[in-house]
Amino acid sequence: MKPELQRRVQRYGWNKAAEHYNASWEAQLKPAQDRLMEISDPKPGERVLETACGTGLVTFRVAEAVKPDGEVLATDISDDMAELAYSAARERQVRNATFRRMDAEELEVEDGAFDLAMCGLGLMYVPDPLRALNEMHRALKPGGRAAVAIWGERKNCGWADIFPIVEKRVASDVCPMFFQQGTGDTLHASFRMAGFQDIEIDRFRVKLDFRDTDHAVTAAFSGGPVALAYNKFDEETRDGAHREYLDSIAPFRNGHGYQIPGEFVVARGIRPNQHPVT
Repeated sequence: MKPELQRRVQRYGWNKAAEHYNASWEAQLKPAQDRLMEISDPKPGERVLETACGTGLVTFRVAEAVKPDGEVLATDISDDMAELAYSAARERQVRNATFRRMDAEELEVEDGAFDLAMCGLGLMYVPDPLRALNEMHRALKPGGRAAVAIWGERKNCGWADIFPIVEKRVASDVCPMFFQQGTGDTLHASFRMAGFQDIEIDRFRVKLDFRDTDHAVTAAFSGGPVALAYNKFDEETRDGAHREYLDSIAPFRNGHGYQIPGEFVVARGIRPNQHPVT
């Protein structure tokens, strides 16, 4: 799949998913976002760049942490995600966060302008993750830090059958390498190739709670990366896909709901200080 097409799929796919995202995933992603906040450690007065900001779940926490003089530039490839985040910021009266639609692989920012660059669960979706990390590196001041959270290995994510289930019904082209960065030492190697030093990696497993079958199905099909493909299904195709997905997560049934295993990987790296040539 050509990168340009993949970026278009991501943009319009997340537009479709935006309205269901928070209800589907806010609680489930909180452990990864908590660790991302800890490892990135945003401080008062810092200027922060966030890519793949989504609906602002991380943005608002960072904006609070850098007050009173710090600010956040939050970007996302999806217009609807950025608009929802902007609307939520107005409702919360968050005045030190700005939202823009922007491609993580082509950040429209100046070199060396930020103290911290963050990406919470977005790196899996870009066609070229190394390019996105290079852009974060470019945007940082010398000594600045980058922090990223992603999903871990496929075998440790009990919801992962959603991709082949959708793909065999309609070509989704969501991200053929979705689990690549979370496998083995790949993310560490990507940070190193992007020029970061003092790299720290934290891998941990969680249980994703879904209260009932409707919640599990909505999260998988409407609130996530396959939403664009799912939108093309007729009713019969949807019913079949739902049954197959529920069968795949049946081992994780817990009463009326589900506790589905998942794994996150969180990383931090430092842009080296630049020394003058003598």
